[in-house]
Amino acid sequence: MATGRKSSTSKGGVRFPDEEEDAPMNNSCDENLQDQVIAALPESDGAYLVKAGFLRSHHKYEIVFSLPQVPTLGKDVTLSPALRATAKPRLRATRITPRAEGGVRVVCEYIAQQEGVVQEELTLVNRSRRDSSVRVRLQARVMERHHGTPMLLDGVRCVGEEKHTK
Repeated sequence: MATGRKSSTSKGGVRFPDEEEDAPMNNSCDENLQDQVIAALPESDGAYLVKAGFLRSHHKYEIVFSLPQVPTLGKDVTLSPALRATAKPRLRATRITPRAEGGVRVVCEYIAQQEGVVQEELTLVNRSRRDSSVRVRLQARVMERHHGTPMLLDGVRCVGEEKHTK
């Protein structure tokens, strides 16, 4: 009995491949899991830019990035003493370690407080030569707390929610 209605099945259905047709697995991503970091990009003014992607307001993040070998810094890199003296910085380096392939791996803690495109800055210096330094700018797009959960980049991890007053 024809009713004149279209069938509820769609013409573009989902097809699951047979086991013989399965593509070979790529194991190379397992090798990259142990060193998930964001690469710092050199800028024209000599600073480096770290793009942390989308973050959520009033949350604390651990951001790990790699800085290539900077000849003026050498391997004895630390955070600028002026930044360590700041009472409650939104961005602070918690660990700086040399990498076997050159450069350094920096682990930062960032507290996202305001919405919009934000940019924070760190200055790294050589422990023995304070006159040689490099600026690192961290750039992120901070979403309002009620606009959903952002998909975090490799090298970015949410470590908790900050208390806020409103």
